[in-house]
Amino acid sequence: MKDAPSFTPILLGSDMNVYGMARSFHEMIGGAIDVYAREQLAPTRFSRIVNVHLIEHFDSDPTFIENMRQVAKVHADAPGKLLLIACGDTYAQLVSKHKDELSQWFICPYVDYELLKRLNSKESFYQVCEEYHLPYPATKIVTKSMYESNATITAPFEFPVALKPTDSVEWLNIRFEGRKKAFTIHSQVELTNTIAKIYDNGYTSDLILQDFVPGDDSNMRTLNCYVDQYHHVKMMCLGHPLLEDPTPSSIGNYVAIMPAFDQDLYDQIKTFLEAIKFTGFANFDMKYDHRDKTFKLFEINIRQGRSSFFVTLNGYNLASWPVRDYIVGDLKDAPTVYGNDDHSKYKLWLGVPERVFKQYSADNEAKKEALQLLKEKRYGTTVFYKPDMTFKRWLLMKYMFHNYVGRFKQYFAENKGDM
Repeated sequence: MKDAPSFTPILLGSDMNVYGMARSFHEMIGGAIDVYAREQLAPTRFSRIVNVHLIEHFDSDPTFIENMRQVAKVHADAPGKLLLIACGDTYAQLVSKHKDELSQWFICPYVDYELLKRLNSKESFYQVCEEYHLPYPATKIVTKSMYESNATITAPFEFPVALKPTDSVEWLNIRFEGRKKAFTIHSQVELTNTIAKIYDNGYTSDLILQDFVPGDDSNMRTLNCYVDQYHHVKMMCLGHPLLEDPTPSSIGNYVAIMPAFDQDLYDQIKTFLEAIKFTGFANFDMKYDHRDKTFKLFEINIRQGRSSFFVTLNGYNLASWPVRDYIVGDLKDAPTVYGNDDHSKYKLWLGVPERVFKQYSADNEAKKEALQLLKEKRYGTTVFYKPDMTFKRWLLMKYMFHNYVGRFKQYFAENKGDM
C-alpha cells in the first residue's frame, strides 16, 4: 500500500504489541513510527523503525490528555491525517474516554467510552454475553464488601476454579507476593487466602470466580477482528495458541500460535460485533470446553492482541485495515475477509525459542503441524525483523528470548496442575 494517500501513524505504548504494529506499518509504508509511552520496554529498544518518546505518568489523567494536545501540535505539519493506535488496555481506555476531543486532530478507530466500559469489565462483559447468547464459563461475582463482611466466600463449582480481576486496568497497579494475571485455585483455604491478599493490597473492584474449563493451552483460541467505521466486520483472523507463558505476572500471554479457521465461530462473533455497533480492533480470548463442545469466551480486548502480529505474519497486515478504512476509503464496500482458509499458506508465530516450544507444548495434531512448519522454515516472530536488526537490538532480543528458558524451567511444572 505504498501508493496510499499520505498519513502519519502515532502509536501508544512500548511493548511487544507496539512493536508488532510498528513493524506492520513499516512493512506497508516504510519509515520510522513515532511512539509515545510511560516507560521504555525491551521490544522497542534499540529499534530503527520506532522513535520512542517517554512521558512520565503518561498512562493516567490529566497527564495523558495534556500531552496528547502537545503531540497534536508537534505533528501539526506531518504528512496527511494522524492515525492514533493504542496498544494497551490503559491507552485504549484513555483514547476512548477523550475520543471527542482527540478526534479534532487524530483518527481514533475506537468505540465510545460507555460501550468500552461495558466491554472492558469482565463482569459486565459476561452480562453482554448473556444478552447475545454467547457462551462463557459459569461465573460468580465476588465483591470487596463480601470480603469485608467476614463471611466465608465459597465457590459454587468444583475445584479447581479460576479467579481473576474484573478491572484489568486497576489490576495493573496492584502489587503483592504471588500476584498473577489470573489464579487457578485448588482448595477453599487457597481461595480464602487469595481473596484476602487481593483486597488487603488495595484492589477495590469485583473479582470473577469461574468454573475452570479443563484442558491444556492448546484448547485456547484467540480471535483478532477489525470493524470499520460503519460497524461492519471487515477482517477476522483466528489463532490456535499452542503454548502460554507460565510466569505468574504473564499467565495467559500466548507464546506460540498456529493459524486456524472456523467459519461458525467467525459468523457468531461477526453477528455480535455488528449488533453492538463496534468500531476498530477487537481481540477475543476463549477456550474450547469438551464437556459441552463450545468455545467459552473469557474476555474481549478493545485493541489488537499482544501476540497479534501472527495476523500480519499470515498475510492480513494489521495496519492496513484502519488505513483502508479511514485513509484510502476502499474498505466500506469490500467483502469480509475470513482469515486462514488455506492451510498451504499457514505460518507459525513464536514468542519463545524453538526449543522451548518443542519441549513444553502439548503433544497433539496441531503441534505436529507446527513442527512441520518449523522444519519448512514457515514461521516468524514479532521482534526479529531483518530491516531492524542492529547488533545491539539482536543481542537484546536474543537475551529476551533466552530468558524464557529459565521461566519455563521455574514455573511450568507448578502451573501444569492447572490444566
